[in-house]
Amino acid sequence: MFSWLGKQGGGRERGGTDVVQTVTGGLRDLYLRKLLPLEEHYRFHEFHSPALEEADFENKPMVLLVGQYSTGKTTFIRYLLEQDFPGMRIGPEPTTDSFIAVMYGETEGNVPGNALVVDPKKPFRKLGRFGNAFLNRFMCSQLPNQVLKSISIIDSPGILSGEKQRISRGYDFCQVLQWFAERVDRIILLFDAHKLDISDEFSEAIKSFRGQDDKIRVVLNKADQVDTQQLMRVYGALMWSLGKVIDTPEVLRVYIGSFWAHPLRNTDNRRLFEAEAQDLFKDIQSLPQKAAVRKLNDLIKRARLAKVHAYIISYLKKEMPSVFGKENKKKELINKLPEIYIQLQREYHISAGDFPEVKKMQELLENCDFTKFHSLKPKLIEAVDNMLANKIASLMNLIRQEESNMPTEIVHGGAFDGTMAGPFGHGYGEGAKEGADEEEWVVAKDKPAYDEIFYTLSPINGKISGISAKKEMVTSKLPNSVLGKIWKLADCDGDGMLDDEEFALAKHLIKIKLDGYELPGTLPSHLVPPSHRKPFQTAE
Repeated sequence: MFSWLGKQGGGRERGGTDVVQTVTGGLRDLYLRKLLPLEEHYRFHEFHSPALEEADFENKPMVLLVGQYSTGKTTFIRYLLEQDFPGMRIGPEPTTDSFIAVMYGETEGNVPGNALVVDPKKPFRKLGRFGNAFLNRFMCSQLPNQVLKSISIIDSPGILSGEKQRISRGYDFCQVLQWFAERVDRIILLFDAHKLDISDEFSEAIKSFRGQDDKIRVVLNKADQVDTQQLMRVYGALMWSLGKVIDTPEVLRVYIGSFWAHPLRNTDNRRLFEAEAQDLFKDIQSLPQKAAVRKLNDLIKRARLAKVHAYIISYLKKEMPSVFGKENKKKELINKLPEIYIQLQREYHISAGDFPEVKKMQELLENCDFTKFHSLKPKLIEAVDNMLANKIASLMNLIRQEESNMPTEIVHGGAFDGTMAGPFGHGYGEGAKEGADEEEWVVAKDKPAYDEIFYTLSPINGKISGISAKKEMVTSKLPNSVLGKIWKLADCDGDGMLDDEEFALAKHLIKIKLDGYELPGTLPSHLVPPSHRKPFQTAE
């Protein structure tokens, strides 16, 4: 079935890494045989993105950090790795003036940009087109770190305000960001809660991520430096500012916290910061597992854009006169590009969102000779359509089948291990987990208060009926669906009645829910009432 996968499509006895390699081989084969001929025929690489190479398919998941100066980008990497990395500089002033690819290596060291872009094993070869001004500000920092065995992290220069900053870089900063955005698995935008601002250059940088909205996450860092009231205002201002810059109806996920290994200045929101950090860690940890799907998704996006580009170029070629008036016709066609877009949308039933930005396309077309463009070649389009309709679907099925047969691959090491287990794991000793490592029944401390209520409900033979229990339980104002689950958990012997211990357990579970914690799916052993433990465990 998967004979087209190439040499890497082996048998089914594979681990997680082998599955990714199998899918990678299939993607690379599809790209070389189906999509690349279309891209080359219609000069796609001159207009949009360089051709993909083997390293683009083989590389580990990458995380790109972008933010204004002193928002804590480099400190964030240091926090995740729990160690310094070569080339790291941290300070309140603009310190990181380079793009730094932090990657795994057996020995610590730096690889300068000019050497990096000629290494076929690294996915950076196409960055050479940005010239020496960029390459002198680009390096790879290698070190033996457990986190980097699963992901690579790209640190970017801090963004400053002003036109001078944009010009003095000597290279197109937004174009470089766009190049990385197309290849990374996650884009993290960092903001400083203490001095929230989106400069003009930062705004342009965010706009360069157009079409990559699904990869973007936002971190509101240094949130411990403001109190709760100020934090609410800052969060509201951030969402309002992002709404003006990012043109999408969906609300971006914003993680609030203080991502460095120092004591919190304001501990009022400690529980919130811990929960947010845990959510962000889970998102990053899932990247290796989702890497194959992300590469598949990016290839689909690229194929759709390449098809649209072919239609645009072939249309311009068709409209050009054979002898006289070529230059005037070229100017006319460039000016009419928005109308051409609409015409092509109707003719080929293409979504408007698949078309490249009009203004950018017009600028690129200015320097082109339309007579050298190629006419529409249906066979090339059909090959890509076949890839999208059949081959991609087969690959997606392969990914799903193999993922169900392999252990979940997540990021380990560094800060990720600090919250996985032990008393400092997220949620340890809270909610339904409270009392898990104590000998005494955790409900016992509040049982005297619960007993007073229990005996006002007129128990018969030491038990109250479901009707009596309901009258008391509904005073919590929790919905019936939740109270029904609590009843099932508390009625340990399943006799439809509650004794004093079962009633105390029901009240304890109600308290857990009212405190904002989730109820357990099954009753943990430490919550089973003492008098029910033997029969309950035997029944189990």
